[in-house]
This record gives sequence, structure tokens and C-alpha cells, in this order.
Amino acid sequence: MLTRSDHDRISLLDATDQAALVRTGEITTAELVSSTIERIEQLNPTLNAVITPAYQQAMDAVSAGLPEGPFTGVPYLLKDLVVEAAGLRFCEGSSFLKDNISTVDSELVVRLRRAGLVILGKTNTCEFGMTPTVENALFGTTRNPWNLDHTTGGSSGGSASAVASGMVPMAHGNDLGGSIRIPASSCGLFGFKPGRGRNPLGPLYGDAINGLAVEHALTWSVRDSAALLDATSGPALGDPYPAPAAHRPFAEEVARAPGRLRIAFSTVPAGGRPLHPECRVAVEGAARLCEELGHDVFERDLTELTPDVGDAIGVAYGVAVGWIVQYWARHLGREPEPGDLEPFTEALYEHGKRVSGADYLLAVTDLQAFARRVAAAFEEFDVWLWPTTAQPSPRLGAMVGTPEQPWAGDDVAGDFIAFPLITANITGNPAMSVPLHMSEAGLPIGAHFMGRFGDEATLFRLAGQLERARPWAGRRPPVS
Repeated sequence: MLTRSDHDRISLLDATDQAALVRTGEITTAELVSSTIERIEQLNPTLNAVITPAYQQAMDAVSAGLPEGPFTGVPYLLKDLVVEAAGLRFCEGSSFLKDNISTVDSELVVRLRRAGLVILGKTNTCEFGMTPTVENALFGTTRNPWNLDHTTGGSSGGSASAVASGMVPMAHGNDLGGSIRIPASSCGLFGFKPGRGRNPLGPLYGDAINGLAVEHALTWSVRDSAALLDATSGPALGDPYPAPAAHRPFAEEVARAPGRLRIAFSTVPAGGRPLHPECRVAVEGAARLCEELGHDVFERDLTELTPDVGDAIGVAYGVAVGWIVQYWARHLGREPEPGDLEPFTEALYEHGKRVSGADYLLAVTDLQAFARRVAAAFEEFDVWLWPTTAQPSPRLGAMVGTPEQPWAGDDVAGDFIAFPLITANITGNPAMSVPLHMSEAGLPIGAHFMGRFGDEATLFRLAGQLERARPWAGRRPPVS
């Protein structure tokens, strides 16, 4: 029988250490899973991070015997977006899908189970992942454990809240334009966006939204993120393209010295939007730390991001919502009815309907040209640094539209995510948010690093070095 001190100690361990407890027999998988369920039941009424528990299925999997893998026995949560687990409710934050049950395991879920992870349920997200906050009409608001009045960021905010509060040591996320990195910044976690094609999207999807979308996780430790990517990455049968092969396991890169890197950094947000003083402090502090660690650091703004690129991003997002809604309408056999879609989603959907196929392909052309310009810029340096967000985490409600004003939260959202994290989605480059700063108000603010295409290894080396220099794992939120 685990004591209260045992429960508390477990909640502070990363997934690698939790797996070691099981492997050495210090605790059983059933004890670890039960301890995790107890924490979720204790914290979730306050945070609303987990919206679909799967406790019985998890205990059945434990009883049946788990495969031997790097994370055997470690509890895990899936974000309720894109990735499906057979038999579990799958809603993508939308009332349109409120009765939908998955009938298949996504390939990523197959690999997560093969790694020995125990899936305990689903985490909350915004409708179809389209806003940088988790506030939906179907499941309600997910709260930030650092300050319950502020957003977790989106769209992987349910997973971020669950990990930051200590429910689980890591949880699934996906990223279409910052949806892993924004919540990681808002909740003080390590958020790694792999490069295009590194993790599979099958069998349901091949190339989601012209390759913008990628899958991975939010973690406390860098080593967990790297080891998990080792367990899940690699092409699956029928994938449209693979990522470049890694030279060695990513888990080995974390302890390797990155060498002397050339790091460009910027404090200029897109479109002339303001940069909050705390976010400036965060990125300048990260730049100084990199200098102290022996790297060559210099200022270099993202001048490649011209207005036509912004217009193309708008076209791509409108079409993306149109594709998502029509995909589910075909699956469900009916069109959305009044009230099925939230005001902002409805507005994006209507916008997407007005975009022709030619308009979309022209936007893709502009985005690909932008990607080539960014690739050329990386001839000058190894890593690009800027703040993950231009503002600290906003208050809840500030980024939510209404039926009368569906775009009401757009300005606040634009100021919050003014640094173009979607750059890494357009180019397919790996990127990460590293939790190096806390504001005077007690809100985490991440530093964002983007690497070259196919070069996750350099980012993991740098992240490991930053983690050793400025450890963050002992910094826990008030609700935990």
C-alpha cells in the first residue's frame, strides 16, 4: 500500500523515473496507475483537464499484461484531437461530435501502447484546435494550474494542465501552428514540435493540411520527450513521405554537448504587434544564457515573413476548418446544425467556403516560397530564438468569440501569439518551447527555439544543456 509521501514523491518524477520504479519492482504498475487516477480525481474538478476518463480500460490493459518498452507501466493521456483510440469518445472539442466513438487506434496510439504506456483517458482541447485557449461549449474551460483565472494556451491546453499539475508526467499533444509550444509556455513545460513526417498520422490521415500538423507531447523533462519520440517516430505503411533519418537515438542526444552554435534571436513580433516587457526579458535572458554557455548569439528578425505570407496563412486556416467540418459531416452522414459549431469556428468555416481551389493552391505556393526563404536564412545560423508568445498567458474569456461578435477574441489572440510559431509548421522544421522564465506575476513564459529541417538532434542537445544550466522540474504550480 502506497503512503501519502509515496503518492507525492511519484507525482514529482518524470516518466523515465516512473518507468524505472516499475522496472526495478519498487512499485507495481497497478499501484502506479491507481496513484495517478487518485491525483486526477483530486485535481480535475478544479482544472477540467481530463474530459474522458478510461480507467477501466487502463486497468484491463494492466491486467492483460503490458509489452516491455521504455515506458512500461507509465500512465499517459491522449489529447482529444486528431489521434484516436478505439472505443473511446472522440469529440475534438466540438458539440458536432458529442456522440462520436472511435473505432480504430491511430498508428501513434499503437506505438504508444507498444512503448508500454497506459492510456488513462482524453484531455480537453478547443474546438478543432483552432484557438490558443481551451474554452469550449461542450466540455467547458480548462484552467491553468499556475493561475486559475488564466488560460493554459491552446490547443493542447488540457494536456498541459494535466502535466503541469502532476496528474501525469507527460501527455500527448499536436501542433498545427503552435498548439504544443503555446501551452508549454503558458504552463511552464517543455514542448517539442518534431519535424514534418517524424511521427505518423495514419491510418486516417496522410498529409494533414499540407503537412502543417504534427504529433508529439508535452513533458517536464527533455529526456522524456526525446525517448518518447524514439518510441513513436518513423514512417508507417503508406505515409506520403518520411522525415530524414536520425543519426542516433534522440535520447542519446540529450546528454551530448551541442558544440558552439550560431543562434539568431529576435524581439520583433509579426505585424507590428506589441511585445510585453516580461516576454522581452524572457527572450533576452535566454539569449544571454546561450552566450554564457559558449554559443555565438546575434540579433536577426524574421524579415522573410511578408504580408502575402500572412494572407496565405489565413487562407490555409479557413480551408483547414472547411476540410475538418466536411470530413466529419461525411463521417457522421449529416451537416452541422445550428449550435453544433461555436461562433468563431462557424466564422472560419464560412470564410473557408469562399476560398476556391485555385486560391488555396496559390496560398500553398506562397507558403512554400516562404519556406525556401527560411531555409536559405538557416545557412547563416543553426538555431533561431524568439519568445514563444508575445504576451503572458491572458485571462480566461479574453479570446472567445460570441454569436454577435465571432471574431471578438481575435485581437487578444493575435497579440498573445504574435510571434509566428506557424513558421516551423510551414517549413516543417523542428521547434521547441523551453520553460526558462517566470513573470513577476508568477506566470511561466517560454523561450522558443527553431532548428534546421530534419535536425531535431541539435535542438535536443541544446535543450539538455539549457535544462542542466537552469533546471525547471522542481518548479511546480500552486495547483498540483
